[in-house]
Amino acid sequence: MPRLTSGLTSGRPAGLTAGRPAVQALLGAACISPMPVLVTLANCGPVPTVVYRCGLALPILGALAIAERRRHGPRPGASRAYAFLAGLFLAVDLVLFNHTITDAGAGVSTVIGSLYVPFVAVLAWALLRERPGRGYLITLPVVIAGIVLASGIVGGSGTGPHPGKGMAYGVAANVAYAGYLLIFRRAAGDTRHVAGQLFDATAGATAGALLFGVIFGGLHLAVPWSALGWLVLLSIVVQVAGWLLIAASLPQLPAALSSMLLLLQPAGAMILAAIVLSQRPTAIQLTGAAVACGGVVAAALTKRTQDRPVIAQRLPQE
Repeated sequence: MPRLTSGLTSGRPAGLTAGRPAVQALLGAACISPMPVLVTLANCGPVPTVVYRCGLALPILGALAIAERRRHGPRPGASRAYAFLAGLFLAVDLVLFNHTITDAGAGVSTVIGSLYVPFVAVLAWALLRERPGRGYLITLPVVIAGIVLASGIVGGSGTGPHPGKGMAYGVAANVAYAGYLLIFRRAAGDTRHVAGQLFDATAGATAGALLFGVIFGGLHLAVPWSALGWLVLLSIVVQVAGWLLIAASLPQLPAALSSMLLLLQPAGAMILAAIVLSQRPTAIQLTGAAVACGGVVAAALTKRTQDRPVIAQRLPQE
């Protein structure tokens, strides 16, 4: 799913905002917007898509991670292990989210991806004793209601053939993504090792997707050349460029501002899906998408969310 992990590697106070990080966040959101459209165009199955998306990114991320190591020194082994473990959860998220794209539609799937918000809040509360503020809790029903409307379960869907199935896959994917966020947070160091952290998590996601395919089926690596072209684009534009831009910029931005900047991603995905795939959402779906995105921004405005931006934002999946 096109999600955005943010606030996980912060080495600076959240209030330090400059024009450059904001521009980087916008560019990152623009880079990950085509993700569900590229997945649909590749049309080679959820597991192979994740394997190629993550596996093709490893050489580039590895080279950048080596350069970081030379400049800033090595990262602790425990940090690397946590990042790899987080990648295993990310693999499950991405595979299930690819099912959401197929069943609910490329554009709408990005809105369903916001359902991770309550799961992260509940897990952080239960496991880390990080109780969200009252205002944040009030916004959760708004976000969930908007996502249900956007999915097409209510009032019909103009984007996907099986909105109910897409929603179910999306719920499961968001649970896995919540696990990824919380574990990756344990791996986070400072912003000097963005590529290194992303390399380890992507390596874990590649291994996890292979393991997922072996256990549950769907692993076939022979894909048409036309599909491979879309997968290369998906890997370079989304997995490398988009994630690096967002991971480097969001820790330098306040939660509310970064949440609003990242609204470009679902908006761009829905526009691209309408133009490229002729998936045009209904009026109810558009209303739901607006309500869900507004709820995410409102959540970012609460005091507790500003203290813990990991609960309010996400870094691409997806």
